[in-house]
Amino acid sequence: MGNSYAGQLRSTRFEEVLHNSIEASLRSNTVVPRPVFSQLYLETEQLFMQDGRAFNDDEDDEDDSESNSPPIPYQMKPPPEGCCTTDGFCQAGKDLRLSSLASVNLDVPPGFMLVGVKSPSLPDNLLVCAVDHRFLPDERGRNALLGFSGNCMGCGEKGFRYFTEFSNHINLKLSTQPKKQKHLKYQLYRNNQGILVKGAPICWRGNDGRIRQIRSSLSEGHLTPDERPSNLALTHTPGSVTGSHVEAQTADVPTTLINGNHTGASSISHPPLNQSGPGRPSATGPHVNAGPPKKRHKGWSPDSSANSLTDSAVKSAQTSVASSKLSATSVITNGARSEATSLQSSSRGSSSQLSTPEVSVAVPDQLLHTCRLQPVIFKGHGPLPQLTGNTSDVLISSLLRSCYLSSQTLPRVYQHYGPSPIQPLSAEMQILLTIYYLVQLGPEQVPLIEDLEQIFMRSWRESHLTEIRQFQQSQSQGTQGRNYGIEVPPTLHGFPQLLSLPPQSQQPLTPSQLPWLAQLAASSCGESVVVMEEDVKTLAQGLQQMFSRLMDGWLKNTNYVVIIVTSPGQETQSCVVVTGKHQCRALAESMFSPNEGLREISHQLHTDAAQELIHYCNSLGQDGNMDSLLDCASVEHSEVSPRSNSQIVAEGKTPKIPHSPKDTPSAKETISNPKETCLEYRVNWCEVRPIQLAVARKLLSHVCAIADSSTQNLDLGSFNRVSFLILVPPSEVSFQQTVLHLWSSGVLQELGSSEEEVVSQRDAERYVVKMDQSAQSRIDKLIQEAQSNSYTLYILVHDHAHWDISSMSYSCTDSSLGLVDRLLNSRQVKDATNILILHVTSFPFTLQTQCTRISPYNEIHWPSAFSNDVDLYHEKTRYFGVSELLESTRSGSSLPLLRYDSSFESMTSTLEERFPKLHSAVIRTTVLVQQYCVALMAASGKISSSHNLPKHTSVETMEIVQSLLTAAQQCPAHHGHMVLLRIPSLALASWAHRRLSRVRRQLGLEECFEIILGNPSQALTIGQTFTDQIRSFLKIQDAEWVPHTYLELEALPCILILSGAEPLGESLPRSLKYCDLRVISSSYLQRTSLEQELGLAAYLVKAESRLPHNHGPGSDVIESDAEKLSSTDNEEEEGQENGDSPSQSSQPLQQCPDSRTVDALPSRNATSPNAIKDISDNVQSPSKVQTQLQSQTSSQAYFQTTYSFQNQPQIPSNLPVQLAQPQGQSQSSFLTNAQSYNLTASQQQPVSQPQIPPKPFSESSSPRASSPHLSCSWARGLSRPPSVLLPRALYDIITASDSSGLPRCTSFLPHISVAWASSFRPQLSKMMTCTEQSLYYRQWTVPRSYHMDSTNRTEGRTDNFHPRRLLLSGPPQVGKTGAYLHFLGLLSRMLIRLMEVDIYDEEDIHCTAQVEEVQYHPPNAPWPKTEVIKIIPFDYTIHDSKYDDISIVYCPGFKPRADENPMRQEDVYLRRRTSRIKLSKYAAYNTYHHCEQCHQYLGFNPRYQIYESTLHAFTFTHLLLGEDIQLYFIIPKSKEHHFIFSQTGGQLESMRLPLTSDRNPDCIKSPIFTPTTGRHEHGLFNLFHAMDGASHLHILVVKEYEMAVYKKYWPNHIMLVLPTVFNGAGIGAAHFLIKELSYHNLELERSRRLEGGGPAGDVWPFIILADDSCVMWNAVDNEKLSSPAERAVSLKQVLQHMEGCPDLAQYGLCGIRKWNSRGLAGVKQWEPFSRGHVHDFLLLNVDRSQNVQYDQNRFTCHDVDFTLRLHSAGLLVCKFNNFSVMKKQIAIGGYRTFIIKTKMTDVSTSVGPSQYICAPDSKHLFLASPPHLLLEKYLQHTSQKLFPLSTKNYTHPVLSVDCYLNLGPEVTVCFVSSRPHCVNINTAGLVFSGLLLCFPDTFVTSGFLKKFTFLKGATLCVIGADRSSLRQTVGRLELEEQWRFRLSDEFKTANAKEDRPLFFLTGKHI
Repeated sequence: MGNSYAGQLRSTRFEEVLHNSIEASLRSNTVVPRPVFSQLYLETEQLFMQDGRAFNDDEDDEDDSESNSPPIPYQMKPPPEGCCTTDGFCQAGKDLRLSSLASVNLDVPPGFMLVGVKSPSLPDNLLVCAVDHRFLPDERGRNALLGFSGNCMGCGEKGFRYFTEFSNHINLKLSTQPKKQKHLKYQLYRNNQGILVKGAPICWRGNDGRIRQIRSSLSEGHLTPDERPSNLALTHTPGSVTGSHVEAQTADVPTTLINGNHTGASSISHPPLNQSGPGRPSATGPHVNAGPPKKRHKGWSPDSSANSLTDSAVKSAQTSVASSKLSATSVITNGARSEATSLQSSSRGSSSQLSTPEVSVAVPDQLLHTCRLQPVIFKGHGPLPQLTGNTSDVLISSLLRSCYLSSQTLPRVYQHYGPSPIQPLSAEMQILLTIYYLVQLGPEQVPLIEDLEQIFMRSWRESHLTEIRQFQQSQSQGTQGRNYGIEVPPTLHGFPQLLSLPPQSQQPLTPSQLPWLAQLAASSCGESVVVMEEDVKTLAQGLQQMFSRLMDGWLKNTNYVVIIVTSPGQETQSCVVVTGKHQCRALAESMFSPNEGLREISHQLHTDAAQELIHYCNSLGQDGNMDSLLDCASVEHSEVSPRSNSQIVAEGKTPKIPHSPKDTPSAKETISNPKETCLEYRVNWCEVRPIQLAVARKLLSHVCAIADSSTQNLDLGSFNRVSFLILVPPSEVSFQQTVLHLWSSGVLQELGSSEEEVVSQRDAERYVVKMDQSAQSRIDKLIQEAQSNSYTLYILVHDHAHWDISSMSYSCTDSSLGLVDRLLNSRQVKDATNILILHVTSFPFTLQTQCTRISPYNEIHWPSAFSNDVDLYHEKTRYFGVSELLESTRSGSSLPLLRYDSSFESMTSTLEERFPKLHSAVIRTTVLVQQYCVALMAASGKISSSHNLPKHTSVETMEIVQSLLTAAQQCPAHHGHMVLLRIPSLALASWAHRRLSRVRRQLGLEECFEIILGNPSQALTIGQTFTDQIRSFLKIQDAEWVPHTYLELEALPCILILSGAEPLGESLPRSLKYCDLRVISSSYLQRTSLEQELGLAAYLVKAESRLPHNHGPGSDVIESDAEKLSSTDNEEEEGQENGDSPSQSSQPLQQCPDSRTVDALPSRNATSPNAIKDISDNVQSPSKVQTQLQSQTSSQAYFQTTYSFQNQPQIPSNLPVQLAQPQGQSQSSFLTNAQSYNLTASQQQPVSQPQIPPKPFSESSSPRASSPHLSCSWARGLSRPPSVLLPRALYDIITASDSSGLPRCTSFLPHISVAWASSFRPQLSKMMTCTEQSLYYRQWTVPRSYHMDSTNRTEGRTDNFHPRRLLLSGPPQVGKTGAYLHFLGLLSRMLIRLMEVDIYDEEDIHCTAQVEEVQYHPPNAPWPKTEVIKIIPFDYTIHDSKYDDISIVYCPGFKPRADENPMRQEDVYLRRRTSRIKLSKYAAYNTYHHCEQCHQYLGFNPRYQIYESTLHAFTFTHLLLGEDIQLYFIIPKSKEHHFIFSQTGGQLESMRLPLTSDRNPDCIKSPIFTPTTGRHEHGLFNLFHAMDGASHLHILVVKEYEMAVYKKYWPNHIMLVLPTVFNGAGIGAAHFLIKELSYHNLELERSRRLEGGGPAGDVWPFIILADDSCVMWNAVDNEKLSSPAERAVSLKQVLQHMEGCPDLAQYGLCGIRKWNSRGLAGVKQWEPFSRGHVHDFLLLNVDRSQNVQYDQNRFTCHDVDFTLRLHSAGLLVCKFNNFSVMKKQIAIGGYRTFIIKTKMTDVSTSVGPSQYICAPDSKHLFLASPPHLLLEKYLQHTSQKLFPLSTKNYTHPVLSVDCYLNLGPEVTVCFVSSRPHCVNINTAGLVFSGLLLCFPDTFVTSGFLKKFTFLKGATLCVIGADRSSLRQTVGRLELEEQWRFRLSDEFKTANAKEDRPLFFLTGKHI
């Protein structure tokens, strides 16, 4: 399509849109074509990447297709005969290769361009062709018409209208469909020598051409420097030129050319570094059609065009990028080091074109030396001219241009809105807004890209507010529930309200208006921002003027120079040059990645400049040199013996810190002296707090949710143990810390099932792995174990999970980066169904992107401990984290815990000007260490006071050092504080450690405190003296023990110098008092990097203490100050000491280093944050400070003004008299915020200052020292979080809030490895929960290409979550390790719990105390002998404890014990005793068990189709049923071989039965029938494991209304469906039908056997009646009869043994014992077989028991009744005591669950047993329950009234004829049978207290009843079906002769007439 328009189109844009609309309507089935004018006026979004990654040249052949559909197989048309088919030649035989045509003059028609075609068969060359430029995209990837028009430059043939035809002509030989987008690769141009060379890539995908240009230009080796594109700027580092940083900064590299013509920057697409087009279409608009119009497959969906970012790179740079973690940050300057221009080649400029501009700009020589700064040029609008000369002194960044271009994409999110006036910001408005932004920046502020983006967005939104609201209202329906973002508030966070944006009107800002508006905007800030527009005709001219002014010193006070070029008829051009010294330095340093910056620092540390800096800092001006003073102090220390502190105080002189072992008690002395024990000291690392327990349970619930989901991704029931591996960053301290927590938690001891016994803490190291090169083998071993141990659940805990998220393809082999991706994201781990991954991190943002592997439902966030000020967990501690630190800066009532040191900042600022080439980290660290050294010298008292040392340090440093030195002296156990000194550079940290250690040694303070170098790669090392001290603290007796973690340094006075690019999860002790972060970098502004540094100060404070902002958080008073009140722990008094009280100003002037008093600026800041700028304007400039550095520092001025402001301090009498005399020490005072503010302005004025002694010292014998709590500063410190000192730049950023109230830093890019999906994104809201924040980042961030999740994209899916991966996130130091360790324990216990069941564990009841002396069978007899069984007396007594609430069956030899008190029990299971028993491998299971072995057995294996089954009807006739009934069998196809079907109609005839003579070791002969109801999920019908592989026939007997649900859960089981009339029947009916149907089937099988010619008696007559709760079976170990024990056996073994009994056919019923834990204990004489009642698991001979039926009407005790009748019929009943069955407690369903309800409602009501019956003619409330059930329950509960003489009268039982009914536990029943030849007990001499006749048949006669004797007044109860049958029975049995009846003694069950109630009559014996 579109070819007919070639050469005659006039409105290209309109035709393009028209084609696009027609194309979409023809090709798309899913996307509604957009209106033509909507496309015409609303441009589409651009995408940088397709499928989540950049398109490499190496992948173009495969990955450059235009859709996500698979490649279409393509067969090229065969070439004509005789034509040329050589690669690189056309079919006419002409050479097309670029190398051949490079010098040939080619005839290119007008409107055509030379294009390089990439041939797959010629990877190293290009083919030359000419293409009409209208069918190619422009520089922005747009306006390419569909179709093709090209000429062959070999043979000259013209007019190719189809690219398929053209590809055949030039012999491309493709295997896929030819597409111009895939093979037209590069524009060709002629260089200065006239040679045709490869130029920029054709921008088919918007900005992809820019990426390609970088890659190709840096990788083409055959191009000379002159031939390289002129827009490339290589990375500049001092002394080197490298291109390895290009990848990190691809957003800064400019784009491309077309036919050699210059194009304006407005047509070049440069998205910013932190955005890549819009977010997901579902969130930002219905459908986003990205890129130029292209052909799409039918299945194309806009969702498949995943938006990504511009961070593809050169392969050679990948390792460098991965190792440095790519610190391209969101600071406006970051990311420009790829253009930090060491421009060695004249053609290497910074314009946006490939050809060299006509005008170049020469960078002046000695620019850095003269101006002492390195200017940064931000590209703006238009091409930047080429720079020549001293280009190494200039830095160039295109990040501002990217920000401009990103603002052009803002309105395109509304492209489906239709034609509207919504237009992007103009270039003029962008420039003006930029000036407004620069004007409002403070003198020390560095611009942030987020601020500028938000300004642009806000301005644009305000100009189109009406249209946007209309669009949002129209979209709110479609995006509801999918857009996780929030609307941008009307005010911009971080943007001062005093800045008024220019009003937006319908008339846009014109170029002619821009210059004077820009000058007007800049005029408000003096010289800070200079606008150059007058007489500036080009950018080159403006830059030349700027350089001249800069060299001449005219821009000395200027921070920013904005160059604007406006010419009539041309587009506006601009650029911004940063000339502020502080800003230039910050921008230059931010262009380094973090690791590059550390390498640069390490390099600079050994340069002459660094040595000069160190020498400069050592000089104290008039006070001498530090080294010389230290040498003198060292000599004095060695010569003069120290005096006691008491002598020093008595003389009023400055006390010296004890420095010898004599002054400082050793650890042994401390332990041996009880008086020197601190009662407050306690350390407990293993305590599980309530909130940790709650999180652990939350984790467990998420794991269970995965297991319970229908996806079957985790089968918890198949695991029998837990194993785990904890992965930690490569930090030795973090490793040992995790080992310590693991060992202390007791998890290893609890799991207890590991292969090797864990006996020591070192053994716990097997479960923790450092993520270094050694981790590979450990995880490979775990994977192998997981594959071989499918019953073990392996948990991979990835702690500190945000640390390494690098893609393994971007990491070098010797680097530890990328290990997580290589190991945890491997196919083996992903596919292992028994490996679960738990990521644990405090900063989850980097794992919450559009490509995350973690489902949002699998995230667990740390809960808040408070809800509406209610303590939810009642903990002893409260968490004090980053938010609480920030809150302390806003309280305004006390000194904030988070602050900066203005004195330190002033000193570093001065030195940064003096040493412009040194990295600020080197300068700041040197100054800080010098301050610590001076403070140590001053506080030690070893240096003469005449040197005035305090003026050379700051108040904050002095306070820290004095607190460190004095705190330990006040505690009898010498508990002290920790000072954390954070120095990221290891080289600087090592230097600081050496320097401080040397000073400490020279001052003789080695015994006072330790200095520790925290190197992540090395183990913790401290001196032996301090190791002994820690052992005494922790009361460790092991002399070889050494601390391995920082936690074990609790209460040790020390300075910890923590190095490393970032903290690696090291936890700090609670004795941490000061967190000195003054030298951390301010360049890398991501949320994670900032918060993890602040997280070092996170703390658990005592819950009983008030929150820190309620009192002075820094009010830890130094105990040596004798002038403070003795009750300093009173919080109100502490508040007064910190300035909370108006009377504070009258406090005596005292030295209190622990007061944490800070200088004026931070104090003022705590009161009014807006006052920072006002104050900073009055502070002396760095240049002034430099001149005063040696004589007067700002800290000295602070002391002077502080003292002069005090109101005549009253010196207490016990203060030394020398207070007013000059002393060489500084002081700290308690100042209110107002005082600090008033003093600030006078800091510049030196005032004479009287010096006072630093520390009025008090020995521990002072009255206050008697209280351990008051004397131990460490103990008091538990209630106060540490103070945090920050750089001023970070402090300003962190403490600023946005419009929603969130800290400013929360809006930063969350991590360096992710990017914003769109600049048009809402803000985070203060009201967001953690879950909502996660959804926000999941929608608005995308991973960069070096992020391990960047490859986690699946075609056609919007998510690709790993089903067994969880994320636990919580604040730093909050206790996540303890939580997940406890979770491991809970999970292990749960798996054990899943492997255990509640087994009924009840001892037998009614056991006789007498032990029988007769041994009938040998204890080891395998089977019973029939003749012996016959002589064993039948035990009528019921021993099963489930029947402890029924009537005792009278047995002559049994007498109940007097202590047995029968208790009535309702039909509940709660009172029955159970035991937790682990399932054996032979257990029966319910439907929740689905292991791999039994999937096929159950029919649920996904590899198989769900089993089909057929329903077969079976008609059955029985005399007792009265009519034919129809049964149904549900028979699965796989089980049809067990049945016989008719050959004609396929009707079910019978069920196959084996023969008695069959002997099959893998077969069970007896069919197993399991009646069940209400237990379709919980019934134990899975006998696969119980049968141990034996084939068997198992039939579930279900009620008709439950047929469907049972079939659903058990599709592979045979089911016998009871008839409808049995829906309300009880267990008796089910057993009755099973037995009679089995006998009927036996006769059918015998008939079939006879027909086959065999004997009929050979058919197997036994069936098994099993309860649905039988779970396991046991056997007595006959080999250990001396101490008999039971062992678990399979059901197969039990049944085969019983079926193998030689005389089994002689028995009517067999059963086994019920298990109990008492078992065989105490049994002196073991009888393996007995005669008596059997229950639950029966082997029934249906042949011999033919004439004894189960009572089909019974609901309870049916088995007791059946066994009694069976025995009375003369059949043998045998119990195999060598076997026992375990019954599982199932509280759901079953035949014992009866609901008695009324007819009026279906809801069960409380109906008492007395209401179960009524008078025959009364109007009673009818019940809906069966009449037999009502009668049984009535007799059970009211028999004591019915048979009053029988209650608790065992010797006079109730005579029950032919049936057993439960009359309650108080009544004894004597069963007799009326059948002839029956077996009954001897009743001679027995007098009965009652007679029960239940449906007496003809065998019961009057003569039979006259044989028995009754008590006078005995009760008669006759039960019949109706009143007439009762009267007939009374008459037939002549009952009126001996029994008296009354009319009122006739009753019926409370049933309606249609329910056929039962009647009974009572009478009294005469």
